Amino acid sequence: MTDQVPSPCWIWGVPFHPLTYGQAIDQVDQLIRQGVPSYFVTANLNTVMLSHDVPALRTVASDAAFVVADGITLVMASKWKETQIPERVTGSDLIYGLSELAARKNYGIFLLGGAPGVAEKAAEQLTQRYPGLRIVGTASPEIHKLSDQERRELFQQIRDAGPSLLFVALGQPKGELWLHDHYQEIGVPVSVQVGASFDFVAGRFRRAPGWVQRIHMETPYRIMQEPRRLAPRYTRNALFIMRMSLKDATRKLTGRPMDDKPRA
Repeated sequence: MTDQVPSPCWIWGVPFHPLTYGQAIDQVDQLIRQGVPSYFVTANLNTVMLSHDVPALRTVASDAAFVVADGITLVMASKWKETQIPERVTGSDLIYGLSELAARKNYGIFLLGGAPGVAEKAAEQLTQRYPGLRIVGTASPEIHKLSDQERRELFQQIRDAGPSLLFVALGQPKGELWLHDHYQEIGVPVSVQVGASFDFVAGRFRRAPGWVQRIHMETPYRIMQEPRRLAPRYTRNALFIMRMSLKDATRKLTGRPMDDKPRA
Protein backbone atom coordinates (compact mmCIF):
# COMPACT_ATOMS: atom_id res chain seq x y z
CA MET A 1 0.00 0.00 0.00
CA THR A 2 1.44 3.37 -1.00
CA ASP A 3 1.65 6.46 1.18
CA GLN A 4 -0.99 8.90 0.10
CA VAL A 5 0.17 11.22 -2.66
CA PRO A 6 -0.35 14.84 -1.57
CA SER A 7 -3.22 16.79 -3.05
CA PRO A 8 -2.30 18.37 -6.38
CA CYS A 9 -1.50 21.96 -7.18
CA TRP A 10 -3.46 22.86 -10.31
CA ILE A 11 -1.38 24.90 -12.76
CA TRP A 12 -3.03 26.06 -15.96
CA GLY A 13 -5.37 23.09 -16.01
CA VAL A 14 -2.92 20.31 -15.06
CA PRO A 15 -2.73 18.72 -11.57
CA PHE A 16 0.86 18.69 -10.29
CA HIS A 17 1.70 16.83 -7.10
CA PRO A 18 4.03 18.71 -4.73
CA LEU A 19 6.76 16.09 -4.56
CA THR A 20 10.51 16.47 -4.28
CA TYR A 21 12.84 14.37 -6.41
CA GLY A 22 13.42 11.95 -3.51
CA GLN A 23 9.72 11.70 -2.73
CA ALA A 24 8.95 10.89 -6.38
CA ILE A 25 11.43 8.02 -6.30
CA ASP A 26 9.90 6.79 -3.04
CA GLN A 27 6.45 6.85 -4.64
CA VAL A 28 7.71 4.76 -7.55
CA ASP A 29 9.28 2.27 -5.15
CA GLN A 30 5.97 1.88 -3.33
CA LEU A 31 4.03 1.48 -6.58
CA ILE A 32 6.43 -1.25 -7.71
CA ARG A 33 5.97 -3.11 -4.44
CA GLN A 34 2.20 -2.75 -4.76
CA GLY A 35 2.46 -4.49 -8.15
CA VAL A 36 -0.61 -3.01 -9.85
CA PRO A 37 -0.02 -1.55 -13.35
CA SER A 38 0.36 2.21 -13.12
CA TYR A 39 2.13 5.14 -14.71
CA PHE A 40 3.23 8.60 -13.69
CA VAL A 41 3.87 11.75 -15.71
CA THR A 42 6.79 14.17 -15.86
CA ALA A 43 4.97 17.13 -17.38
CA ASN A 44 6.85 20.10 -18.78
CA LEU A 45 5.53 23.42 -20.04
CA ASN A 46 4.92 21.98 -23.49
CA THR A 47 2.76 19.23 -21.98
CA VAL A 48 0.64 21.86 -20.21
CA MET A 49 0.31 23.95 -23.37
CA LEU A 50 -0.66 20.91 -25.45
CA SER A 51 -3.28 19.88 -22.88
CA HIS A 52 -5.25 22.99 -23.87
CA ASP A 53 -5.41 21.75 -27.47
CA VAL A 54 -5.54 17.98 -26.82
CA PRO A 55 -8.19 17.30 -24.15
CA ALA A 56 -7.12 13.65 -23.92
CA LEU A 57 -3.90 14.83 -22.26
CA ARG A 58 -5.95 16.08 -19.32
CA THR A 59 -7.26 12.54 -18.89
CA VAL A 60 -3.68 11.25 -19.03
CA ALA A 61 -2.78 13.55 -16.14
CA SER A 62 -5.89 12.85 -14.07
CA ASP A 63 -5.48 9.05 -14.38
CA ALA A 64 -1.75 9.07 -13.52
CA ALA A 65 -0.51 7.85 -10.15
CA PHE A 66 1.11 11.29 -9.81
CA VAL A 67 2.38 14.17 -11.95
CA VAL A 68 5.66 16.01 -11.31
CA ALA A 69 6.75 19.36 -12.73
CA ASP A 70 9.53 19.03 -15.31
CA GLY A 71 10.14 22.76 -15.69
CA ILE A 72 11.17 25.74 -13.57
CA THR A 73 8.36 27.86 -15.08
CA LEU A 74 5.80 25.53 -13.55
CA VAL A 75 7.50 25.70 -10.15
CA MET A 76 7.45 29.49 -10.33
CA ALA A 77 3.81 29.54 -11.43
CA SER A 78 2.89 27.49 -8.36
CA LYS A 79 3.98 30.39 -6.12
CA TRP A 80 0.66 32.02 -6.98
CA LYS A 81 -1.21 29.01 -5.62
CA GLU A 82 -2.19 27.88 -2.14
CA THR A 83 -0.30 24.61 -2.66
CA GLN A 84 3.21 25.09 -4.06
CA ILE A 85 5.57 22.78 -5.93
CA PRO A 86 8.80 22.34 -3.93
CA GLU A 87 11.17 21.79 -6.84
CA ARG A 88 11.61 20.80 -10.47
CA VAL A 89 11.67 17.02 -11.02
CA THR A 90 12.82 16.07 -14.51
CA GLY A 91 12.55 12.84 -16.42
CA SER A 92 16.20 13.30 -17.40
CA ASP A 93 17.16 13.13 -13.72
CA LEU A 94 14.67 10.45 -12.74
CA ILE A 95 15.98 7.97 -15.30
CA TYR A 96 19.20 7.92 -13.26
CA GLY A 97 17.59 7.96 -9.83
CA LEU A 98 15.18 5.18 -10.73
CA SER A 99 17.98 3.13 -12.30
CA GLU A 100 19.93 3.47 -9.05
CA LEU A 101 16.82 2.35 -7.14
CA ALA A 102 16.37 -0.60 -9.52
CA ALA A 103 20.00 -1.69 -9.15
CA ARG A 104 19.74 -1.52 -5.38
CA LYS A 105 16.45 -3.43 -5.16
CA ASN A 106 16.91 -5.80 -8.12
CA TYR A 107 14.06 -4.31 -10.13
CA GLY A 108 14.16 -5.03 -13.86
CA ILE A 109 13.89 -2.18 -16.40
CA PHE A 110 12.66 -2.25 -20.01
CA LEU A 111 13.52 0.58 -22.43
CA LEU A 112 10.96 1.20 -25.18
CA GLY A 113 11.35 3.74 -27.97
CA GLY A 114 13.98 6.14 -29.21
CA ALA A 115 15.78 6.12 -32.54
CA PRO A 116 17.22 2.78 -33.72
CA GLY A 117 20.09 1.72 -31.48
CA VAL A 118 19.61 4.49 -28.91
CA ALA A 119 17.77 2.38 -26.32
CA GLU A 120 20.51 -0.26 -26.52
CA LYS A 121 23.22 2.37 -26.06
CA ALA A 122 21.33 3.93 -23.15
CA ALA A 123 20.99 0.48 -21.55
CA GLU A 124 24.72 -0.06 -21.91
CA GLN A 125 25.50 3.26 -20.27
CA LEU A 126 23.09 2.69 -17.39
CA THR A 127 24.39 -0.80 -16.61
CA GLN A 128 27.96 0.53 -16.59
CA ARG A 129 26.97 3.33 -14.23
CA TYR A 130 24.93 1.14 -11.85
CA PRO A 131 26.55 -2.28 -11.29
CA GLY A 132 23.96 -4.99 -10.88
CA LEU A 133 21.27 -3.10 -12.80
CA ARG A 134 19.09 -5.49 -14.80
CA ILE A 135 17.98 -4.10 -18.16
CA VAL A 136 15.64 -6.92 -19.10
CA GLY A 137 14.84 -5.71 -22.60
CA THR A 138 14.88 -2.94 -25.18
CA ALA A 139 12.77 -2.28 -28.27
CA SER A 140 12.61 0.60 -30.74
CA PRO A 141 9.69 -0.15 -33.07
CA GLU A 142 7.84 2.43 -35.14
CA ILE A 143 5.17 2.17 -32.52
CA HIS A 144 2.34 3.90 -34.36
CA LYS A 145 2.84 1.80 -37.50
CA LEU A 146 2.47 -1.55 -35.74
CA SER A 147 -0.33 -3.86 -36.77
CA ASP A 148 -2.58 -5.23 -34.05
CA GLN A 149 -0.65 -8.50 -34.16
CA GLU A 150 2.72 -6.74 -33.93
CA ARG A 151 1.48 -4.67 -31.01
CA ARG A 152 0.30 -7.79 -29.18
CA GLU A 153 3.69 -9.41 -29.78
CA LEU A 154 5.45 -6.33 -28.40
CA PHE A 155 3.30 -6.37 -25.28
CA GLN A 156 4.02 -10.07 -24.82
CA GLN A 157 7.75 -9.41 -25.22
CA ILE A 158 7.59 -6.84 -22.43
CA ARG A 159 5.48 -9.05 -20.16
CA ASP A 160 7.80 -12.03 -20.73
CA ALA A 161 10.79 -9.88 -19.76
CA GLY A 162 9.08 -9.14 -16.42
CA PRO A 163 10.24 -5.55 -15.77
CA SER A 164 9.21 -3.58 -12.72
CA LEU A 165 9.83 -0.31 -14.59
CA LEU A 166 9.08 0.62 -18.20
CA PHE A 167 10.85 3.70 -19.57
CA VAL A 168 9.15 4.99 -22.72
CA ALA A 169 10.58 7.46 -25.24
CA LEU A 170 7.96 7.83 -27.95
CA GLY A 171 7.76 11.60 -28.40
CA GLN A 172 5.42 14.18 -26.94
CA PRO A 173 2.46 13.98 -26.62
CA LYS A 174 2.23 10.67 -28.52
CA GLY A 175 4.14 8.82 -25.82
CA GLU A 176 1.91 9.97 -22.98
CA LEU A 177 -1.27 9.21 -24.93
CA TRP A 178 -0.01 5.79 -26.05
CA LEU A 179 1.08 4.84 -22.55
CA HIS A 180 -2.27 5.85 -21.07
CA ASP A 181 -4.08 3.70 -23.63
CA HIS A 182 -1.95 0.59 -23.10
CA TYR A 183 -0.31 0.55 -19.64
CA GLN A 184 -2.87 -1.81 -18.14
CA GLU A 185 -2.56 -4.30 -21.00
CA ILE A 186 1.24 -4.17 -20.82
CA GLY A 187 1.01 -4.91 -17.11
CA VAL A 188 4.24 -3.33 -15.82
CA PRO A 189 3.98 -2.01 -12.23
CA VAL A 190 5.29 1.48 -13.15
CA SER A 191 5.67 3.09 -16.56
CA VAL A 192 6.76 6.61 -17.51
CA GLN A 193 7.40 8.57 -20.69
CA VAL A 194 10.89 10.09 -20.31
CA GLY A 195 11.15 12.28 -23.41
CA ALA A 196 14.69 12.85 -24.68
CA SER A 197 16.28 11.01 -21.75
CA PHE A 198 17.43 8.05 -23.86
CA ASP A 199 19.28 10.46 -26.15
CA PHE A 200 20.99 12.14 -23.18
CA VAL A 201 21.97 8.87 -21.52
CA ALA A 202 23.23 7.39 -24.80
CA GLY A 203 25.22 10.53 -25.58
CA ARG A 204 23.29 11.31 -28.76
CA PHE A 205 22.66 14.79 -27.38
CA ARG A 206 24.34 16.51 -24.46
CA ARG A 207 22.19 17.75 -21.63
CA ALA A 208 22.97 21.25 -20.45
CA PRO A 209 25.80 21.41 -17.87
CA GLY A 210 24.78 21.78 -14.23
CA TRP A 211 25.64 25.48 -14.07
CA VAL A 212 23.44 26.17 -17.10
CA GLN A 213 20.55 24.34 -15.44
CA ARG A 214 21.07 26.25 -12.20
CA ILE A 215 20.69 29.62 -13.93
CA HIS A 216 17.62 28.29 -15.79
CA MET A 217 19.16 28.57 -19.27
CA GLU A 218 18.63 24.95 -20.31
CA THR A 219 16.05 25.96 -22.92
CA PRO A 220 18.45 28.12 -25.01
CA TYR A 221 21.05 25.36 -24.71
CA ARG A 222 18.62 22.80 -26.13
CA ILE A 223 17.52 25.15 -28.92
CA MET A 224 21.13 25.42 -30.06
CA GLN A 225 21.30 21.63 -30.36
CA GLU A 226 18.11 21.19 -32.42
CA PRO A 227 17.10 24.66 -33.67
CA ARG A 228 14.80 23.59 -36.49
CA ARG A 229 12.75 21.28 -34.27
CA LEU A 230 12.82 23.14 -30.96
CA ALA A 231 12.82 26.87 -31.81
CA PRO A 232 9.18 26.90 -33.04
CA ARG A 233 8.08 24.83 -30.06
CA TYR A 234 9.76 27.07 -27.51
CA THR A 235 8.39 30.18 -29.22
CA ARG A 236 4.88 28.80 -28.80
CA ASN A 237 5.70 27.95 -25.18
CA ALA A 238 6.84 31.54 -24.52
CA LEU A 239 3.61 32.97 -25.92
CA PHE A 240 1.63 30.52 -23.80
CA ILE A 241 3.54 31.60 -20.65
CA MET A 242 2.70 35.24 -21.33
CA ARG A 243 -0.97 34.49 -21.86
CA MET A 244 -1.35 32.34 -18.76
CA SER A 245 0.76 34.64 -16.55
CA LEU A 246 -1.44 37.58 -17.56
CA LYS A 247 -4.48 35.49 -16.65
CA ASP A 248 -2.98 34.68 -13.23
CA ALA A 249 -2.07 38.34 -12.61
CA THR A 250 -5.60 39.44 -13.47
CA ARG A 251 -7.03 36.89 -11.07
CA LYS A 252 -4.71 38.06 -8.33
CA LEU A 253 -5.56 41.73 -8.83
CA THR A 254 -9.30 41.09 -8.90
CA GLY A 255 -9.28 38.67 -5.97
CA ARG A 256 -10.59 35.76 -8.02
CA PRO A 257 -9.66 32.18 -7.03
CA MET A 258 -6.25 31.07 -8.28
CA ASP A 259 -7.23 27.40 -8.54
CA ASP A 260 -7.04 26.16 -12.16
CA LYS A 261 -8.94 22.94 -11.51
CA PRO A 262 -11.47 22.40 -14.31
CA ARG A 263 -15.06 22.72 -13.17
CA ALA A 264 -17.55 19.95 -13.84
